[in-house]
Amino acid sequence: MDHAVSQHSIPAHRTATEHQLANGLRLVLSEDHLTPVVAVCLWYDVGSRYETTGRTGLAHLFEHLMFQGSAQVSGNGHFELVQGAGGSLNGTTSFERTNYFETMPAHQLELALWLEADRMGSLLAALDQESLDNQRDVVKNERRQRYDNVPYGTAFERMMALVYPEGHPYHHTPIGSMADLDAVTLDDARAFFRANYAPNNAVLAIVGDIDPEQARQWTEKYFGSIPRFDGKAPPPDGSLPDIIGTGLRVQIEEDVPARALMAGYRMPPDGTRECDAAEVALTVLGQGESSRLYNRLVRRDQTATSADFGLLRLVGAPSLGWLNVKASSGTELAQIDAAVDEELALLGAEAPSAAELERAQALLERDWLDQLGTVAGRADELCRYAVLFGDPQLAFTAADRLLSISPEEVRAVAAARLRADNRVVLAYEPAAPPERAESQDGAGQ
Repeated sequence: MDHAVSQHSIPAHRTATEHQLANGLRLVLSEDHLTPVVAVCLWYDVGSRYETTGRTGLAHLFEHLMFQGSAQVSGNGHFELVQGAGGSLNGTTSFERTNYFETMPAHQLELALWLEADRMGSLLAALDQESLDNQRDVVKNERRQRYDNVPYGTAFERMMALVYPEGHPYHHTPIGSMADLDAVTLDDARAFFRANYAPNNAVLAIVGDIDPEQARQWTEKYFGSIPRFDGKAPPPDGSLPDIIGTGLRVQIEEDVPARALMAGYRMPPDGTRECDAAEVALTVLGQGESSRLYNRLVRRDQTATSADFGLLRLVGAPSLGWLNVKASSGTELAQIDAAVDEELALLGAEAPSAAELERAQALLERDWLDQLGTVAGRADELCRYAVLFGDPQLAFTAADRLLSISPEEVRAVAAARLRADNRVVLAYEPAAPPERAESQDGAGQ
């Protein structure tokens, strides 16, 4: 298989140019005239790692507040204007960034830019106690629905708190805690916005059926007068030892449908060759029905109904290797645990075969091509590499770096990181069903 992707598989139009406004806003443009659509993607260099103790959840709360009106767009107007123009939109929050994005018919690009600029430049004009309270309640309800009241819903939060110690910027997840959300004041919210939602803390990517010069002029017109903010503190230090140093295991008894074994491992930080090797290693072990863990646990032993091993790439801290195995009925977790340890030790002792490596790299290459194959996906990747690594062009060569990883590099990272003293385990056991209470009228006696 020819893996020279950057030279042979990317059409010529998948290129990008970068510009910078006087106020510090970075603009990335990428033309693609295959369809008459355009993606606008705006990444702010703020995520939950910037939050302080007692005020977790602010970054995610602002993801919601940014859709609740600004100086010239009241209430739900952002959604109404974009959807009324035939577009789609959303926003997301992670540990290391918050992003907002629209996909529009190409002739509606100016509308999308005006909307994004209006809330960047004037959200504080519309932010009041009523909108804060309203969106605080929305986020708290989201936490109940997606985390607190679903099977295994708090697993990720538990895992992060164990892999990244208390006081570490990645110890808590972006959703925040109920108590901290309740504690947020209007002054807290305003200060957080001023520090983080400034043009010199953002990257704007415009991808699709565009005239680059017109896109630049509109960006200058709508964003150019927004003042920069130079008082933002640098990201907190997230460095940690490569190895946790001990094996941690937490038994959890909850109302879950099946026993589950989840494990977290500290892996190399994003942007390093070792991180790319780790992603290939975890793909060999736990991505797809041809992976080692799926073949062993689901197909051969029939001790599990699913087995996945993935990588959460993090720039400001060790990345997280996340193992998730759901047990078959009647299987004890100890049996699964022993089999997982055996498979991880095998990869650390002997490099994967050429066929295994090619399969894993092909899966990762396909994911990369799928991401760059849409204007929205490409805009997001350009923003990611610009914000986190300083160079949007790295988006176009990400697959090359993965495809150059050698079998020995895969073995080495498995041996170094997939160890018993670098693992946190969550062992889920279904809660015992309550005993049937006798009916008050003595029926059935």
